[in-house]
Amino acid sequence: MKKLYVTRHGLTAFNVEERVCGATNLPLTETGLHQAAEMAQKALQFGDIERIIASPMIRAQQTAQAVSDVLHLPIETDDRLREWNYGSFEGKNRLTSGFQESKAEFGVKMPDGGESVFQLVYRTYSLLEELKNTDKNTLLVCHGGVARVIDSYFHDMTIDRFMHFFMGNCEIKTYEF
Repeated sequence: MKKLYVTRHGLTAFNVEERVCGATNLPLTETGLHQAAEMAQKALQFGDIERIIASPMIRAQQTAQAVSDVLHLPIETDDRLREWNYGSFEGKNRLTSGFQESKAEFGVKMPDGGESVFQLVYRTYSLLEELKNTDKNTLLVCHGGVARVIDSYFHDMTIDRFMHFFMGNCEIKTYEF
């Protein structure tokens, strides 16, 4: 049975400020860089990661680089792991009126050029279907919204569970195909 490891990038300034960060391409903070280095040591302890695939966004690439440096594996980049585009909610406080409600409207795109949950699920699930047919234990370095969708691939999720799913910065979850 193949394993899939999933981690969320390290801390960014928007995370600290409780601001919505999807398509906004921010680097890690100093704390985020330290989190990535610590997570890389945990990844090393698993002893069976054979492949690293990361979102193209800088915060995920920096996190993946910390793992790559320790595991001596190349980083593959896959655009399907980029974070959910939250449209005009980008950069606003996470408690902004309408944001949580918009996340629950699965078939409705986020305002002003954002994505719907269905669009996010489509691109994420397509990658997971490909990975299911490979023979390598893989680490995905991605984002909170993408991690939520990955978890829904492996576990049934009510709307309530979907809305309340949270993955900490540089937390690692393990799944099996």
